[in-house]
Amino acid sequence: MSTFSKGTLKGCIVSALLVFGAGCSTHPNDDVIAKNVQSKVAADPATKDSAVLVTSKDGKVSLRGSVKDGATQLRRQQLAREESGVTGVDDQTAVLPEPAAAPEQAANTPTTAPAPVETPKPQPIVLPAGTTLTVTVDQALSSDKSQSGQTFQATLAQPVTVRGTTAIPKGSNVTGTVVTAKKKGKIKGEGQLALSLTSITIRGKNYPIQTGTLDSTVKGKGKRTAATTGGGAAGGALIGGLAGGGKGAGIGALVGAGAGLVGGALTGNKQIEIPAESPLTFTLSKSLTLPPGRK
Repeated sequence: MSTFSKGTLKGCIVSALLVFGAGCSTHPNDDVIAKNVQSKVAADPATKDSAVLVTSKDGKVSLRGSVKDGATQLRRQQLAREESGVTGVDDQTAVLPEPAAAPEQAANTPTTAPAPVETPKPQPIVLPAGTTLTVTVDQALSSDKSQSGQTFQATLAQPVTVRGTTAIPKGSNVTGTVVTAKKKGKIKGEGQLALSLTSITIRGKNYPIQTGTLDSTVKGKGKRTAATTGGGAAGGALIGGLAGGGKGAGIGALVGAGAGLVGGALTGNKQIEIPAESPLTFTLSKSLTLPPGRK
């Protein structure tokens, strides 16, 4: 190889190395950039308390994390742009919301929240055993035509109140049963009609009840009685006797203060008959619990 050729080759190699070195110098070291920006952010008084993560790719710096306000965010961007070799800044930081200011309180005056006032819950209404229910029967009943086990309907004739609260309003529907119905013989034997109440509907809701039995009996010549049984302390009280014989004669006697009449009549053949709309008074033999009522 000639001297010229060797010199030419050497020059080309040197030139290539210079070009390569110059080319390399144009590409920043991303790790160094990220480290330097991170250090500046940690040292600057305005940004040192913020959480930040700095990365760099091809000279473009990415900022992640959170700052307390917009001014701190702008300062971090400025520090990143000032770093040598940085070609751009992608700021993905979030500004934290400011805490709500506490309401002002009187100076040196402690405040105590008042204790919550509990509203007393309405208490159920309890009708004790011995409470009387005066009803009017919706259909005629008799020892001659009624059957034992037969159901009959009635209507409450008087409201029932407890401590000024209407527990059972007037007009409530009542259901009863014919406990015993026995036809009197023409020559001998006795006629008997016994009734009791089994349920009552109050403001659309039905409640089972237990009452004493109203028992009317006619036997022999002129011996006629009407009594109630099974009604607790007041349940065995005498209702009264049948009035003198004859068609249309009434059964009637008051049971305690304010109680109604036991309605009834004797037919010509001395059967026990209670016409429709007759008032009858029954006594609860077991207490009845109802929801809180209305004044």
